[in-house]
Amino acid sequence: MLQRYLTVRPSGEAEIEINRSRFISSVKRVESPEEAINFIQEIKKKYWDATHNCSAYICGGNDQFQKMDDDGEPSGTAGKPILEVIKRNSVKDTAIVVTRYFGGIKLGAGGLIRAYGKSASAGLRSAGIVERILTRQHHFSFDYTFLGKIENELNAADVQIIGIEYTDKVTVTVGEEEGKEACLIELINNLTSGQATYEPGDLAYIEKLKNGINEEEEE
Repeated sequence: MLQRYLTVRPSGEAEIEINRSRFISSVKRVESPEEAINFIQEIKKKYWDATHNCSAYICGGNDQFQKMDDDGEPSGTAGKPILEVIKRNSVKDTAIVVTRYFGGIKLGAGGLIRAYGKSASAGLRSAGIVERILTRQHHFSFDYTFLGKIENELNAADVQIIGIEYTDKVTVTVGEEEGKEACLIELINNLTSGQATYEPGDLAYIEKLKNGINEEEEE
């Protein structure tokens, strides 16, 4: 399992118009080539009457599965710029389908490359990019009187609270990267004067939304 990586949120869609042609960008998080292919087929079925449904995807822990498809557009003018948008933003497990409804004005090779790249970027922006961080869940139980102080300190330290359970005591579950739990345990012990009980939990990914996307080569 990767310690941390970038990917898209589960899905997103955006539409733009360029010289009367409609470009609809559909984005989805995929974890296998089969899932990517199924998504592409779903979009092709949804937009069955479109002029083109061009696509690209990257998946696998080492980005070992990559594919692009021009779907009838001139070679290298559609699938490749879509794939480049995925690569430029360093997102893994991502599939993008750009659907085109031809508007009657030819764009030329350069125009197509820019149009498909711009549309893919719009779709990526709509979906949003998240950083997935592998964390260990940590369970802390303590008296109710400490809850407000602990919540404030955890938020200030940018430690994600996964859940809070209320019984005879409060049990707060937080996520922290592997190897950083010693500082977390020390913080909670200091805040509760050593009165908290601690139990380690499972490994799980947490997600943090990133701001913006890389569009430096789009124009």
